[in-house]
Amino acid sequence: MRDLAELRQFARLHARGQGIADYEAVLAGITSDEEGAPGSWACQWSAAASEARNRGDLLGASARYAMARFPYVDGPARAQAQEGCVRSFDAWRRGRDDIEPLEVTVDGCRVRAWAAGLSATDPRPLLVVTGGIVSVKEQWAPVLAGAGRIGMAVVVTELPGVGENTMRYTPESAGFLSALLDSLGDRADTATTILMALSFSGHLALRCASEDARIRGVVTVGAPAREFFLDPVWWPRVPRITVDTLSRLTGTKLTDSGTPLEEWALPTEILAGLRVPIAYVSCLRDEIIPGSELALLRDHVRDLRVLEYDDVHGAPAHVAETRLWTLATILRMAGRLPVARAGMGLALGLMRARRRLPGATRH
Repeated sequence: MRDLAELRQFARLHARGQGIADYEAVLAGITSDEEGAPGSWACQWSAAASEARNRGDLLGASARYAMARFPYVDGPARAQAQEGCVRSFDAWRRGRDDIEPLEVTVDGCRVRAWAAGLSATDPRPLLVVTGGIVSVKEQWAPVLAGAGRIGMAVVVTELPGVGENTMRYTPESAGFLSALLDSLGDRADTATTILMALSFSGHLALRCASEDARIRGVVTVGAPAREFFLDPVWWPRVPRITVDTLSRLTGTKLTDSGTPLEEWALPTEILAGLRVPIAYVSCLRDEIIPGSELALLRDHVRDLRVLEYDDVHGAPAHVAETRLWTLATILRMAGRLPVARAGMGLALGLMRARRRLPGATRH
């Protein structure tokens, strides 16, 4: 049985990020995480999703189903929620003409994605977006909807083992990103690809960027690279929900002691060999990723751009500013749309001045 307090704590960041206004009311009504029981996590969130769908809010329904399957599918109730999440999103995107489904097969495993802005006659630079160990691709609807405004093709997908990515999260599974690029070569300018890969997907993005010359930059938030996987002092402090989810995705029996994922650690030679800019958002009070991770990157990555916050993992208190900084960085890496880049830079500067955020520093 999961710790409900810990579930609520980590769910709040994801609920806010998906614009779920009533998340506290839903959380207050949850009494257990027992499979299928009244008042259980999956049942309460699924009920909220059904209400949203009934009032015509398909994206709201998809987001609430995503919370119902949080942190991962482990039984019928969460499996149904996962299906509801995709089904509601698909119903929403069918009302548009700019978002389409994608599917590739990698090592016999199915990887599904959503895409916008693909064109055989006018191929654009490509932005590939992936979330962390609990984030489904459907939460990136605003990024897909904004593809036209930033002048890029956008593909959103999931970390291996999450949602509709049926691969296992292994040290070698970064190849699924290259497989996506291979499938899009005739409808996007894949030679100018930027990866926005948050948290643990950032780990795979760094490896992929070291091997695939089509990748021109990586933007990530709180990604592990090496220290997380090797530090025996840090590992016992990692939240139980993170340990359990990683165990599920990697197929490795993990405990809260020892460092059982040593093979996942990126060699320093890979980090030192990166030839593209890496943009990294780091949080001083991150309860998942140790501060030594950023120190390692500073020592070895030749082109590292850092935004630091006095915040916890994912920078939940700085979501709006992080999004603006991320977008401005992506556009700069892509080398396109100077007017849009300047606009994002101005908006970012105004936001910082207005909010007076002393905890945010750029390097």
